[in-house]
Amino acid sequence: MVCQSRSLDCVGTLTALEIVLGIDNIIFISVLVGCLPAEKRNFARKLGLMLAMVSRLALIFSIVWVSNLIQPWLTILEQEISGRDIILIGGGLFLLAKATHEIHNSLEGIEEEKPKLKTVKMAPVLFQIALLDIVFSLDSVITAVGLAQHMSIMAIAIIIAVGTMLFAAKPI
Repeated sequence: MVCQSRSLDCVGTLTALEIVLGIDNIIFISVLVGCLPAEKRNFARKLGLMLAMVSRLALIFSIVWVSNLIQPWLTILEQEISGRDIILIGGGLFLLAKATHEIHNSLEGIEEEKPKLKTVKMAPVLFQIALLDIVFSLDSVITAVGLAQHMSIMAIAIIIAVGTMLFAAKPI
């Protein structure tokens, strides 16, 4: 289903999806800023969500670029392989390896130490927020690219969704 009818409907649909798929970002940001001193948490939360918006926009531009890498780079067993194919295969192998590792750890019963709450500095927290947002934003970015044909519609939806998350993040 590609949004081709009215742009406003498409922006609304994408915004709703961005918000629903971005809830994990708010939760992780809240957990990470919880390690900061109380007076810095609100600022770090807002800055983290702004970093999330910038990284989502960068991801959209990069995914659109990757989706256009359809020219064959090499041929293996008479099968042409493009840059997009290589990136998708690499991503799939990463997900398989990560899932296998996590399943193995859960079946082996490896228990991690309970995290100790301590006060940390803002820069490492913001760095972790930026990295986690890249990982947790892939689902919403791929959905946006699959639904909309115009970069401007995707960007507007992301900006509105992050604005909504900025408003809702503190109560969460």
